[in-house]
Amino acid sequence: MTFEHDLVIRGGTIVDGSGGDPVEADVAIAGDRVVSVGANLARGREELDARGKLVTPGFIDVHTHYDGQVTWENTLSPSSEHGVTSVVMGNCGVGFAPIRQHQRQLAIELMEGVEDIPGVVMAEGLPWNWETFPEYLDALAVRRTDIDFAAQLPHSPLRVYVMGERGAALEPPTDDDLAAMRRLTTEAVKAGAIGVSTSRTLAHRFRDGRPAPSTRTEEDELMNLADGLRDAGKGVFQLIPDFARPAEGEMALIERLQTRSGRPVSFTLVQNDNVEGGWRTYLQGIHRAVADGRPVRGQVFPRPIGMLFGLSLSLHPFALNPSYKKIADLPLEERVRIMRDPAFRRALLAEQAEDTNDQLVYIAGLTDWLFPLGDPPNYTPLTSDSIRARAELMGVDARELLYDELLKDEGRAIIYCPRGNMDEGRLDSGSLVVREPGTLLGLGDGGAHYGMICDAGWPTFFLTRCVRDAPADRKVALPQAVAMMSRQPAAAMGFADRGLVAPGWKADLNIIDFDALHLHGPEIRHDLPANGRRLAQRADGFDATIVSGQVTYREAQATGNLPGRLIRS
Repeated sequence: MTFEHDLVIRGGTIVDGSGGDPVEADVAIAGDRVVSVGANLARGREELDARGKLVTPGFIDVHTHYDGQVTWENTLSPSSEHGVTSVVMGNCGVGFAPIRQHQRQLAIELMEGVEDIPGVVMAEGLPWNWETFPEYLDALAVRRTDIDFAAQLPHSPLRVYVMGERGAALEPPTDDDLAAMRRLTTEAVKAGAIGVSTSRTLAHRFRDGRPAPSTRTEEDELMNLADGLRDAGKGVFQLIPDFARPAEGEMALIERLQTRSGRPVSFTLVQNDNVEGGWRTYLQGIHRAVADGRPVRGQVFPRPIGMLFGLSLSLHPFALNPSYKKIADLPLEERVRIMRDPAFRRALLAEQAEDTNDQLVYIAGLTDWLFPLGDPPNYTPLTSDSIRARAELMGVDARELLYDELLKDEGRAIIYCPRGNMDEGRLDSGSLVVREPGTLLGLGDGGAHYGMICDAGWPTFFLTRCVRDAPADRKVALPQAVAMMSRQPAAAMGFADRGLVAPGWKADLNIIDFDALHLHGPEIRHDLPANGRRLAQRADGFDATIVSGQVTYREAQATGNLPGRLIRS
């Protein structure tokens, strides 16, 4: 028997990524392309029954950090377990190229501090078979993964590559330094980088507390990066503003970068009442850009952004106390046994956090808004569910109750610390800003924060909590939601071949049992190099994920197909 198509998906409800109404139809695939969408299509060598299911484009996460993970493993998990078929890495100005041999340890220390990737994992996992950024892209081009990936040129390693120790020490660049950074930016983008990234927030630090090299650079240096994009004639500029500086000034800088480069600019937009000048100032700037037809976008997240604390994770409110530091490297069972000793408990509760990194001390002190996460995870709890509120109701000390919560489940309990996307204390406000013009869904941070953040499952959360189960006044319509996760981010990144279910477009697709979609709680896996630990999060309801015409996941199980490739600009 001869087959006209390689794969045919039968009878699904197609939500095609355009924002248009769903239709029931077959989808035929030949090679890595959709070749036909319609009724009663000719048979395929392989067929999938999608009757009663949704058929969508593969989702795209524009903000990840798989720069290291992609070099040592073939699955870009957790993203690939949630219908994501393309990711953009190299965000926040951090990464592993360009780099000289003697600078490798510095890069490891920076990624350990900024992105919470254990140094031993990177030391064992990274092959370091590159120096320049084009060489890094060539090394990535031979990798085979379960989803596609694109890389951005990160500012911090670029600065250190050009300036050496002066760059790490935050010294100002010379004219020659600026010219070199501009030239190397152009070179990287012409070689296939999809853009350049930087960070201005002092929250990004080495583990010992030193600021990341990009965080205190002056405007002339940023404009040289913009000039590099302009010289290349393509690429995007990604950044994290300094939310401790007045929002009007930061937004004006973002607008100047877009004007100077002539290229799209996107930045992390966090709803937080502590943003200097107010986060709505950034939103107003985005609205101005949309009205003017300028490509300035705010990267947003559909729920509160926060950290996860626990005895098995990277940090918790007692992790920096002197008594706990003495037992921190013991096996979990032994730590739990010691912490249950009344004398140890009294000593630990009487202490305060101590560390050279004042940012970590600050994070450990965030005890006002802590919640048991649970399974299924509750990311939008009531304020009355906080550990502090419960302690007040019970008439006990909040630190005592927090101590008890950490010891639950034999020390495996996870405590949720929401910090962003809370408008005036409302934990459900994240789903509102995603519908604002000029915003761009993403910020999954996959490949980083292995022991503190697990946000790469946001597509499943978005489809369940903001679409299927949301009250009418907060519900995002399904066609709009799918477009926000597929065609819109693809267009913003310059990916002209994906994000739609239509003939000629790349065959990146999901078959979703919408009613069965379910997000599990984060879990700890020890599957990184050097037996390193990471948080992962599973989902039910993804019947199949297809990348370049090949089925990569069936009912949440990897098939072993690895069609994922580097996306060059």
